[in-house]
Amino acid sequence: METLKEWLSYLYDAQKLKDLIIYGSYPALMAIVFAETGLLVGFFLPGDSLLVTAGILAGQKLLNAPLLMILLSIAAIVGDTVGYSIGYRTGPVIFKRPKSLLFDPEHINRAHRFYEKYGGKTIVLARFLPLIRTFAPVVAGVGRMNYTKFLFYNIFGGIGWVVSMISVGYFLGSIPGVDKYLHIIIILVIVISFIPGVTEYIREKKKSGVKK
Repeated sequence: METLKEWLSYLYDAQKLKDLIIYGSYPALMAIVFAETGLLVGFFLPGDSLLVTAGILAGQKLLNAPLLMILLSIAAIVGDTVGYSIGYRTGPVIFKRPKSLLFDPEHINRAHRFYEKYGGKTIVLARFLPLIRTFAPVVAGVGRMNYTKFLFYNIFGGIGWVVSMISVGYFLGSIPGVDKYLHIIIILVIVISFIPGVTEYIREKKKSGVKK
């Protein structure tokens, strides 16, 4: 448990996250993006803030921006493909999986409701929604979405997410003295990324309340 807490501290502490990106470089970034998008236990990983921070470092010429975009887009696309495969192979039984430290059925049920509402577009939209991002491809697999259609949305969404987040960071990285505000930037990214999901959750609650 202490090891897990120590690992999480590297992901949510601005300076430690920066150090992790610099010293772990491209392999570490690819592994984290893949885990968040492709493994059910990766829902807690901070994909948005990670990409923005990596973009900031690229803006400061500590990383190569084009290479960063290419490698992390590949990691995101492969991650969603693995998630789809998990859902396709497991089937509806995954919705009955018991709650544990690294798995909450409500997360996948929320992604399922989102998928029912938006269909295939969920794969693109979910890229910008923490938690749903991890479980959307799994739900698509369970629903047996046509793979060609899934792959199109997967590639479009994966590249769009990675490039947009890194571009925001790259722009911020060109601002002198931005390092002093890195902690604030990460907090803002996390808060902003959760706003659409929270809004959708509140909307669902209101609708269920009206039905009752």
